Amino acid sequence: MRTTSGMTRCHSLPGLALLAVVAATAHASADYRPLPAAAFRSALAIDGASARIALPAFAMRTEPVTVAEFAAFLTRHRQWRRDRILPFYANADYLRDWRTPTVAGPEFADRQPITQVSWFAARAYCASEHARLPRWYEWEYAAAADATRPDARSDPLRNQRLLADILRAGGEPPRLIGTQPANVYGIADLGSLVWEWTEDYAALFPNADARVAGGGPVVALCGGSALAFAAKNEYALMLRVAALTALKPVDASPHVGFRCVRDPE
Repeated sequence: MRTTSGMTRCHSLPGLALLAVVAATAHASADYRPLPAAAFRSALAIDGASARIALPAFAMRTEPVTVAEFAAFLTRHRQWRRDRILPFYANADYLRDWRTPTVAGPEFADRQPITQVSWFAARAYCASEHARLPRWYEWEYAAAADATRPDARSDPLRNQRLLADILRAGGEPPRLIGTQPANVYGIADLGSLVWEWTEDYAALFPNADARVAGGGPVVALCGGSALAFAAKNEYALMLRVAALTALKPVDASPHVGFRCVRDPE
């Protein structure tokens, strides 16, 4: 049985003091719900075999972080504004479509999930809630549930809906949070609104990094997804893994948001 520590991290974070600065008072409005410890069989086949993961209990944010919440974060932690952020932590796409460095503008609704933020900024926001980004297996475990079942992955209708959602999420602005019912753990909009950063997203493929220049990224991503998955019916999950692993931690996509998790005290 493999533990969650078996997946390595690919990116180090220099300047840890900068990240530590944001570990301030947690947001009182953020709602986290507990998920029990479990022996979870991942659809991702590391080393050519389906992995059964020993997952400790954790708590997950019930919703993705919103535009309004991230704007409030920027007023408290100005080093993460687009006009002040260091180039190491974000590229030119970071909050590119916001009207000002702290105001999203009328085209963004307060209850939209925040997007166009880098992996570094997402980690910093979670630290401000005394939390962290979920690890991939934690996210996959929570996303396996639907409104009535802890594991609904064998339901073909559920899988078709998720595939339609992820294809829409890659081509349209995200809808408002809360348009679909929460799952059995009380977690809403997993896989239905935006793709989401995970802490260890860059370690999802066991083989070569498909982002290396000249490495045939399209073939590597599509083929790597297929080979790395034991459950071939999880096509929406394959697309999600392929999309995430194509990103660098400084990238800021209009289709990628995030939510946070906490470990038990």
